[in-house]
Amino acid sequence: IRVDEAQVDRALAAIAQENRLSLAQLRERVERDGSSFARFREDVRHEIVQRRLREREIDSRIQVSDADVDAFLAAQPREAQPATELHVAQVLLAIPEGATAEQIERQRLRGEELIRQLERGNDFSRLAAAFSDAPEAMSGGSLGWRPPERLPQLFVEAVATLGPGQVAPLQRSPAGFHVLKLIDRRSAGGPGLAGAPVTQTRARHILIRPNEIVSEDEALRRLREIRQRVEGGSGDFAELARQYSVDGSAGRGGDLGWIYPGDTVPEFERAMNALAPGQISEPVQTPFGVHLIQVIERRTDEASPDRMRQMARQALRERRIEENYQDWLRQLRDRTYVEYKLEG
Repeated sequence: IRVDEAQVDRALAAIAQENRLSLAQLRERVERDGSSFARFREDVRHEIVQRRLREREIDSRIQVSDADVDAFLAAQPREAQPATELHVAQVLLAIPEGATAEQIERQRLRGEELIRQLERGNDFSRLAAAFSDAPEAMSGGSLGWRPPERLPQLFVEAVATLGPGQVAPLQRSPAGFHVLKLIDRRSAGGPGLAGAPVTQTRARHILIRPNEIVSEDEALRRLREIRQRVEGGSGDFAELARQYSVDGSAGRGGDLGWIYPGDTVPEFERAMNALAPGQISEPVQTPFGVHLIQVIERRTDEASPDRMRQMARQALRERRIEENYQDWLRQLRDRTYVEYKLEG
């Protein structure tokens, strides 16, 4: 799997945008924290490779049956519950397949010692970077904001009674021992899976995809110019979408129809949610390219039964992907372990 420089550049730009920083400000912050930007860039490249590996080795093999969906929906509260999201961080102390009792006990003791260090006030992110075997170690162990359905059930249950900033007792899974910290908990502003009202957004966009001919800077320049034309009254958004957008929605004037929470990538959804009806965003970078987004209208409605099943299937799929990914990483480490023997 190869990741070229342009792909890394786009990922860095997205990280900067998510933190409301310019690329120069991101570089300054990374270096202020004691890391080289070159190392940070390679860490980002490594994360892209891992994501693509996961997509190839794990995502395509996950199956969710109708019976699985039925059981999942039956287990949800009957009363509508507001959707919540959890921000969890972890340190994974991996246990290789076929580990001896002594190896397992050694990892357990390491986990207990890490918890004691955290109780004494040590920084979680630094301990994660130093000791964790999980792919997000260099990000301080952070798993980002996720609904409970997108976390392993073990994690959800471990942090259920914690307050923000607290650390759970040491957890054991097939992958190893987990030190888990609840960084924060928040309302997601969307529906749970029990039929709570959901806010839908009708939006349209113009997408320009950087390539060998159109650079990223040129894409940004064109979209800023289009935005000025629409806001100045000298251009119509739908007509300009038909003329410039490379998305399949271009023939509809960029109209994406009614969008549910979670239908689009996070970068797009965050920018869209920040707009009032009629407003146009600044250019927004996502893995698909650079977008100009306009919100047309919003409405609140209950999710249909078909939509509920779709949401449940996606939640189950994402949870299984995460759980299978951790197991796959453990097996990969086991297969690539090399025992060095000194010749006598």
